[in-house]
Formats: sequence, structure tokens, C-alpha cells
Amino acid sequence: MPVAADPTDPTDSTDPAPRTDTPPVVPRVAPLWVAMYHSVGDCSDDPYRITVSPDRLDRQLGWLHRRGLRGVGMADLLAAHARGEGKGLVGLTFDDGYADFADHALPVLQRWGFGATVFVLPGRLGGTNEWDPLGPRKPLLSANGIRRLADTEGLEIASHGLTHVDLTLADDALLGAEVGGSRALLSELTGRQVAGLCYPYGTVDQRVADAVRAAGYGYACAIDPGPLTGVFALPRVHIGENDTSWRLRLKYGLNRLRRRPVPLAAADAVPEEAR
Repeated sequence: MPVAADPTDPTDSTDPAPRTDTPPVVPRVAPLWVAMYHSVGDCSDDPYRITVSPDRLDRQLGWLHRRGLRGVGMADLLAAHARGEGKGLVGLTFDDGYADFADHALPVLQRWGFGATVFVLPGRLGGTNEWDPLGPRKPLLSANGIRRLADTEGLEIASHGLTHVDLTLADDALLGAEVGGSRALLSELTGRQVAGLCYPYGTVDQRVADAVRAAGYGYACAIDPGPLTGVFALPRVHIGENDTSWRLRLKYGLNRLRRRPVPLAAADAVPEEAR
């Protein structure tokens, strides 16, 4: 608050210089809505409920479109919000880097003019989802498949770690390899800076979030990060085959009530060349 002028001095008619010890106000954006997908294909054998049929995905993206919403990748979403241009944008993410993304998800995204982020595992190129004990075994993207997606307009390739391990249970050496090593491999593979990481199983604690920041990432996605908040603990909403229009409407509404805003200052850390 400005200090009042001295009433005894008629020449004192200006306010003094503003205080410099007041902490800066960090602008915040409304809670982000980020959809979490995995595999897109046949849902007949799906014990973990991670698969969405192409037809269901098409109807879900159509639901977004009819409401004036547009799906984009995470780097684009954060950059738009940092510029104050994020209204009407939602994040679309696909975990694990399943090969069926190129065959089934990409054509649907392109039909609606949407973008997305694909979180891949450079330590399992051309492999399968061995971490799921109940199966079924699904092929993962190869190196060439990842390169092709990286060259596709509107798509962002980001890290899911090297081999899909719970990072909160990893020792420091393994954590460094899974976080920093995967970023280096993906950057070499795609010829682009890798802006983001998605925590396998959605698990994150402060040690892991700090390691991700130190490795040079600009953001990281979780599922429900608990007490952590900010651009390195971004929550997401699971979307599955059973999510019809009324369930999407409910999830979209609840997200604005349950989630906390994200500090804008952190969003500026997303590298320009990765967008």
C-alpha cells in the first residue's frame, strides 16, 4: 500500500517508490483436463481395461469437438496456457507406446484435427508389454515407428522411462537411467528435444519429481499425484471403452472441481523445439 504524503510538506505530492520486498505473484491457470489413453484396438481381452476400440475413440473425440474442445499434445497444451491461449484445449496422452497407436489411434486423431502426446519406452523398442502379468501381449512401437510418429504434425513423442518400472521403488542409479537415459535415447532417435515424461503406473514422489526436473524435462504426467502439485506432477483422467458421452461429461465436470491450478511459470520450461 502506498505511504500517505506528509501533510506538513505541501511539496510532498508524490507516492514513494513501491516496495521491492513483496514476493512476486505467480499467475495460475485453471485446472488442466488431460485424458489418459493406452492401447487402441480389440477390447475382447482387456483385464486391465486399458484398451479403447477405434470406434469408441472416434465417438469420444467427436464429443470433445461438439463442445468446442480440441485435443492437443502436452507440450502444446502447456505452451498455450503459458501464453494465455489455452481456452478450449484439452490434453490427449497415450501411454506405453503401443504399436496399435499408428494403425488405429492416429487416423482417428487426424480425422478430427487433434494432436496428442505418445509416451514411449526406448528400452523396449519393438518389444511387448511384459510388465502386465495377465497379458494379453501387445506389440510396442519400433524405432522406425517412433521416428515416423515424431515426424507427424501435431504429435509429440515423450518418455515413459526406459522399461516401465515403478520409479518410486528404483535406487538412484536405476532412476537416473530410466529418467535421464530414456530422454537421451529418445532425443537421439527422433532428432528432437524431449520435453515430457509420464511416470510408469502413475506413481511419483518428491525424489522422483526432482530427478525428472534435473534431467532436463519441462513437465511430467502422473495419474493422481496426491500431495504433489505443479508441472512435474500433472494429474490425468483415465479414459476407457466404457466412457460414453455422459461419463465423459461427468469426468470433465469433476476435473474442474477436484484438480488444482498449475503455476504458469513452470509451463515456460517446455522447450520450444519440442513443441
